[in-house]
Amino acid sequence: MIQYGLIGKSLRHSFSPAYFARKFAAEGLSCEYAAFELESINLLPGVLEAHPLLKGLNVTIPYKESVMDFLEETDEAAAAIGAVNCISIDKGKLKGFNTDWLGFARSAESLLPGGSREGLKALVFGTGGASKGVRYALDSMGIPYLTVSRDGGGDLRYSDLDVPLLQDYLLLVNTTPVGMYPQVEAQLPIPLAGITPSHMLYDLIYNPETTAFMRAGLEKGAAVKNGLEMLYIQAEESWKIWQYC
Repeated sequence: MIQYGLIGKSLRHSFSPAYFARKFAAEGLSCEYAAFELESINLLPGVLEAHPLLKGLNVTIPYKESVMDFLEETDEAAAAIGAVNCISIDKGKLKGFNTDWLGFARSAESLLPGGSREGLKALVFGTGGASKGVRYALDSMGIPYLTVSRDGGGDLRYSDLDVPLLQDYLLLVNTTPVGMYPQVEAQLPIPLAGITPSHMLYDLIYNPETTAFMRAGLEKGAAVKNGLEMLYIQAEESWKIWQYC
């Protein structure tokens, strides 16, 4: 039986295993999808050796960047982004792809008023692997952005944010795990008073369905969206890759 799977550090509430189980059942496919919790990315070769029928893997937090050291090849987008969330396996050869950016780009379109990007600027909270995919998508969409981090690894620190700046950047994107289950009340340290009805808040988190970040936007009349549609899109793009590699 052909196998697929997901690697990450904590996968108890992950989307992919249930999604692909339903997909395989609905389409009558003789495939299985397993979750492989790894305390270290260095355990990946052991997973591959123990499961020789693996044809593809998805990659989630915190291994989207470090997994690249184990790949023989990456596609153009993944190489440019510097992060991988999808791996094809062919005769032991691992090739990395990034479908996150496509998921975000297509999903975010519905959040933009009339699909217009004119004059729109974004703040991207977080600088990890998920952030890299979002930034690549924003570049492809022609939307300028600044990154925000706690440790100074971005363009700005959270302490640099104030109300006037926030009101100049209408698309706010959370790529961090802040607010994810079970710490559902955790909030990004941003000046919430700067959020207006003209803002659009996109949170890559999908559990809970409405995060504290999104609730803050709703209370100000802003448009909000979680990352569930993005996950569906990136999952289907991963499936396409596995079928044609």
